[in-house]
Amino acid sequence: MAGIISYGAYIPIYRLNREEIARVWGEVPMRGEKAVANCDEDSLTMGVEAAIDCLGNMERQLIDGLYFASTTPAYREKQSASIIAAALDLRPEIFTADFTDSLRAGTSAIRAALDAVKGGSAKRVMIVVADCRLPAPNSQYEFLFGDGAAAFLIGDSEVSLDIEAAYSVSSEFMDIWKREQDTYLQTWEDRFVLEEGYLKILPQTVSKLMKDYGLAPQDFTKVVFYAPDARRHAQVARRLGFEAKTQVQDSMFAMVGNTGAALAPMMLVAALEEAKSGDRILLASYGDGCDAYIFKVTEQIEKCRGKRGIKHHLESKMMLPSYGKYLQFRNIMEWEPTRLPPQFSSLTEYWHDRKAILALIGNKCEKCGHIQIDFPVQRVCSWCQAKDEFEPVRLSGKKGELLTFSMDERAQALDLPSIMCVVDLEGGGRILTQMTDRDLQKVNAGMPVELTFRNMHEGMGFHNYFWKARPIRC
Repeated sequence: MAGIISYGAYIPIYRLNREEIARVWGEVPMRGEKAVANCDEDSLTMGVEAAIDCLGNMERQLIDGLYFASTTPAYREKQSASIIAAALDLRPEIFTADFTDSLRAGTSAIRAALDAVKGGSAKRVMIVVADCRLPAPNSQYEFLFGDGAAAFLIGDSEVSLDIEAAYSVSSEFMDIWKREQDTYLQTWEDRFVLEEGYLKILPQTVSKLMKDYGLAPQDFTKVVFYAPDARRHAQVARRLGFEAKTQVQDSMFAMVGNTGAALAPMMLVAALEEAKSGDRILLASYGDGCDAYIFKVTEQIEKCRGKRGIKHHLESKMMLPSYGKYLQFRNIMEWEPTRLPPQFSSLTEYWHDRKAILALIGNKCEKCGHIQIDFPVQRVCSWCQAKDEFEPVRLSGKKGELLTFSMDERAQALDLPSIMCVVDLEGGGRILTQMTDRDLQKVNAGMPVELTFRNMHEGMGFHNYFWKARPIRC
């Protein structure tokens, strides 16, 4: 039996009130807010967060593959899945792949993982889905688009969600598209795009799947499906005969926004947080066709409790103070050139210290037990001077305590002041790094913090990822 073993999700801490967008452009105010990735976040870093939530304390060496799905990968030409696998400290002898260029990339990756598990080429495959789409200013998408990620572990044992059936259709319909030279998405007239595309393809796919397996709307406990906005989400639910209040999973448009390829997977995570053994769940994702699945919840679902998932990330948030701060985070405008020298990075050093940088692997001295994090990685213990007597230890999952910090108002950073901090990690080890996702009024020595994978800067034309500290998100 192949299915979903575990799940996880991530929502950025920042939110932008839609009334603030309307105020800037003189539009009619829209209710709610949308999730906005921090200036040091992208689809890759959000994917790492969701994957960590999914994995929990599982043995990472048992993972055989990692598929990353996104319409907004970190690179045009460079695999993101391999970077995520390195950040998660997965073994190198795994298969990695990127699924992109379609809103149903996430559910397509699930299908590929299921085929791999059923075919015997893998036992466990991690699926990571994330999107951080850039909407054009003063467009309908600026109100709608939000950022987020979801992750699933597919396997053939200890399955929490058995996949009973799957059905897919492909369509060349031009709905939303983006060419290589385009900064923003393009589309056609709304009525045509919706009536000939979404409002036909998704309902027809779901109806065909239910008919083939002799199921009716009342046979499902929860129904999860993609929609471009809240109005069409409700419209399709009525058309298919599902009860809005009891069966249809909340689309999160009012709280998070349309997270693109990650929307349906994130809604599935939200549904699983409340699911019970025996529940039957329908999932459908739209884009260049449609993928539809029928799931059956097993007793193993109880082992997945306690994750941050959707619920806890929704409860942990900070509001962006202004639309101007949002523009800074998205780097939409042309800004005054900085007077500071350009940031420099050495690709050779980055490669040499990749285990310490990406997976935050420290060295534990086998003689005195002290843990050190050094760049470049040193061979001699700083405490007892033992040479080449180290045991590698992964520190990225450790929480810690803020020992001391400094605030720099003139640093080369989008989110000023830049906070440099020294963190003592639980179990040993001390790290010097930046602090992110912080409320300046609450930063103080002794506060508990955790580590998060972020983009430090763009030195020498590539993303320099590393681990920052942040206040623990409850």
